[in-house]
Amino acid sequence: MTDGRVMNRWLVVVGAILIQLCLGAIYAWSVFTPELRAEPYNFTDTQTQWVFGVGLASFAIVMIIAGRIQAKFPPRNVAIAGGIVLGLGYVAASFVGTSFVGHLICIGLIGGSGIGLAYVVPIAVGVKWFPDKKGMLTGLAVAGFGFGALFWIQLAGPAGQLIARWGVANVFLLYGIAFAAIVILGSTWMVNPSADWKPEGWEPPPPLPGSAASGSIDLSSSEMLRTPQFYMLWLMFLSGSMAGLMVIGCIALFGIDALRSTGVDEPTARAWAGTAMAVFFALANGLGRIGWGMISDKLGRKASLFLLFLIQGIVMLSFYQMGFHRWSLYLGSALIGFNFGGTLALFAAATADCFGNKNVGTNYGWVFTAYGFGGVVGPVLGGHFGDVAKAAAAQAGGQIDPSPWATPFVVAGIACLAAAALALALRTPKA
Repeated sequence: MTDGRVMNRWLVVVGAILIQLCLGAIYAWSVFTPELRAEPYNFTDTQTQWVFGVGLASFAIVMIIAGRIQAKFPPRNVAIAGGIVLGLGYVAASFVGTSFVGHLICIGLIGGSGIGLAYVVPIAVGVKWFPDKKGMLTGLAVAGFGFGALFWIQLAGPAGQLIARWGVANVFLLYGIAFAAIVILGSTWMVNPSADWKPEGWEPPPPLPGSAASGSIDLSSSEMLRTPQFYMLWLMFLSGSMAGLMVIGCIALFGIDALRSTGVDEPTARAWAGTAMAVFFALANGLGRIGWGMISDKLGRKASLFLLFLIQGIVMLSFYQMGFHRWSLYLGSALIGFNFGGTLALFAAATADCFGNKNVGTNYGWVFTAYGFGGVVGPVLGGHFGDVAKAAAAQAGGQIDPSPWATPFVVAGIACLAAAALALALRTPKA
């Protein structure tokens, strides 16, 4: 099979889901954080979130490079390279022992770079095969990223108990080998259609006043960076990613503190908080990518972005209080996960809408730097206040004080409401 060959375009979706299933393992980081805080690692909350944050930042930065590379080389080869680098990062991490710097480099820097190389390929290839269903395609293409977190968390923790039986290092080794193999398999179908190909019976729709046009213009990255729409999308994406990634990084830690402060014993609190992340957040994260993608094909990207951020802002402002009760913790986790998953679908589609399909691989890499920045700010912010909560408990003679956790949720909630206001002002750039 070569680039340009007409094939069943749904095979691209199958390949995309397989690739993203492995790339989403970065969202499974929370299943490792309790173990890394304990003997023999003794990482602080902030240190665990630095590994996560550096991984996300590397992911976003390398994605810009990958966007340029996949425009010059077969996208299949770029995806394969990403899978190999990701796998090597986790395999190397299995040999660094208890070194924080070693984990930061292997999981954060190397592993994150592998994700960045492979992530853009299914999106860039997919929107060329599905110009008629960009929202649905981007949702499906990145759904595996969200569902991947659920799968790898369950395998390492509640269901498979791999960490308990084998230890963190051996799980890193197993995951690294699996990631490389599965990404290489999914890369089989990462080929572009011919330049003049389009779905049978489909014609590009005309631009709609006040809304994003579907591929009506094609801007290069340098042209895109001179438009106000890029910076509006960037700030909106920053707000959404900061909120969602902060919750991913600290949901287990916050949930344990909040539940224990109400008298719940530690093993039960750990189990409930783990379920909030491993089941409710992770499952909703995957469903949100598909759901919001399909919603946006009906309502339009602008209206969908406004609704997503409005709901996310309200939930984030309420999440601290929701954390003190088991089922409200589950509900809040699911809502945040669903909306956060939607951002990964909507911003990829919105980038193609606003700036065209031709250069979406490179352009989305630039937009995605907001995710990388939010991936550092959000988790580290959460980790910092987790350490503050721990210090407050130590001063109170061991009594749990979850109140420091309220601040990051309020900050994230206000940022999401500001993003909703920006969505209302979003307009298509002029050709």
